[in-house]
Parts: sequence; structure tokens; C-alpha cells
Amino acid sequence: MSDRSLIGKIERLKRERDALILVHNYQTAEVQQVADFLGDSLDLSRKAAAAGQSTIVFCGVYFMAETAAILAPGKTVLIPDPDAGCPMADMVTAAGLRAFQEKHPGAVTVAYVNSSAAVKAASDLCCTSANAPAVIDSIPAEREIIFVPDRFLGDWTRRRTGRKLILYPGYCPVHRLLEPSDIRRARELHPGALVMVHPECTPEVIAEADEVLSTSGMVKLAGESGREEFIVGTEIDMATRLRRDFPDKKFYPPSERLICPNMKKTSLEKVLWSLEENRYRVTVPEDIRLKALKAVEAMVKIS
Repeated sequence: MSDRSLIGKIERLKRERDALILVHNYQTAEVQQVADFLGDSLDLSRKAAAAGQSTIVFCGVYFMAETAAILAPGKTVLIPDPDAGCPMADMVTAAGLRAFQEKHPGAVTVAYVNSSAAVKAASDLCCTSANAPAVIDSIPAEREIIFVPDRFLGDWTRRRTGRKLILYPGYCPVHRLLEPSDIRRARELHPGALVMVHPECTPEVIAEADEVLSTSGMVKLAGESGREEFIVGTEIDMATRLRRDFPDKKFYPPSERLICPNMKKTSLEKVLWSLEENRYRVTVPEDIRLKALKAVEAMVKIS
């Protein structure tokens, strides 16, 4: 079946099933075509909570659909492929976090939204890659702070805020693939381009960048900047999203290796099957949901 036929069926079923399709920036160009909203994980979860539709199809990875279920408990949240996970989120479990917390009694725990519902529930606050410094700055100076799971986002936040953070040893395998030599090579190929990288990158890569931004920050900068060329140091399909939004500008991935295999598990066929068969539903136990919601709401209040 052609992409056009699949998209036509998806659009028809979406109306019949009262569904909203949310698509993360790292999804393929084909899946981005069916998005009602395209964005980062937290922004999309907020869209889910505010939506009038009763069903949400979340085209991303599992923790993102969980976050939508936390914020929109009255809606049916579906993920087209339940095996689309996040290796970084999987690096910390609730039990592992509790053992870490026992070594640092009294510390405030800040969980990156790229974590499971159970980890969020075991934390005091959540943060995003965009607001991590603001969240850390909101915590009294005398308090110790545990930051999970991404040590590179934590290191960048520590340097931005001047605060001492106890970092959990997690990381994003995709962003870890980006090397400083990739940035330097991209600059040689595109000498007029502005280099923007994600704070999940290593400190060595960040040192090579002009700007360090979340994916939402990249969209904002691309739209507001007078620059016409950008090197986009994050998952390769972020450049796809930017080209769709700003067709008169040019966006270059610094490496062809920056592919998240879990994000690529979602296809148009799986979106269609999700709508046809009402699968795969993502739920969060109510006791976990309420605790995780408290950590997310604490972050939103700061922001």
C-alpha cells in the first residue's frame, strides 16, 4: 500500500475513532506527515492533556506515552509499537533509584522527563532539557541534589547553574555517538552554518557548539534567527522536522550515525493498525500516576 493510501486511511480512521495523533520530532518523515501535533515529549503530553479527543496515538517511545497517560488519565493512550523503548530511560529503575537515594539521604531527586513513570514517582521534581537549569535553581542552595538518569544533561546543567549535582551514570546512546570531530568536519563543509547541539551530548561536543538547545529550542532559534544554515546536533530526523517548518533554510546533520532505532520502530502501517485495533494501550497504575504527576506538576509550577 502506498504512503498516500495509508495516510488517507489513517485520516479517515482518526476522525471515526475521535483520535489525536502526536508525533515526536525524531520520527521518520513519513510518520511526521500524519501528525496533528509535532514536538518534544513534554509538549506533546501537554497537548494530550488539553485535547478534546478521547484517544491519543503517541508516535514516540514508551516513556513519552506513559507521560501522556499521567497527564491525561481520562483518555485512551495508544503507542503503535510497545517495543519502542528508550535505553537511557531503562538505565535507571525505581529500585535502582531508591538504592541510590539511600546513599544520599535528604537529597532532592530531580528526574529528567526521559524516565519511566515509576522513576518519576520516586522523584521530587521532573525537568526537561529546556528547563533543567531553572528547576535546579529553584532548589534551596543547602540541599543536595540527585539528578537522573542522564549524566551529560546533568553535567551541562551543573555547569550552567554552578550547583553540585550527584549524577546517575545514564546517557543517551544516540547522542553519545556524536564526536567533536563530527562537528568540526560539518563546519568545514558548511562554514556559514550555526551549530546547535542537544544538551544530552558530551561536554566535548558541547564545547564545539554555538548553541546548546532542546529540540523545542532548536525550532524556536531556527525560526527567529537571521541565519540561513544550521548544523543540527541531535537525532537525524530533527533536521527533517526543521526542513518541513522552514523550507527556505538549510539544516545539516553532523553525522549520519545519529539514528534512534527505537524511534524508527513506528511506521505508517503501525499507526494504521493502532487505530484499527485500538492497540497498544499504555496505562499507569493510579498510585504511581499520582506520585509521578506530583513531580511533573512541581516542575510546571517552576517553569
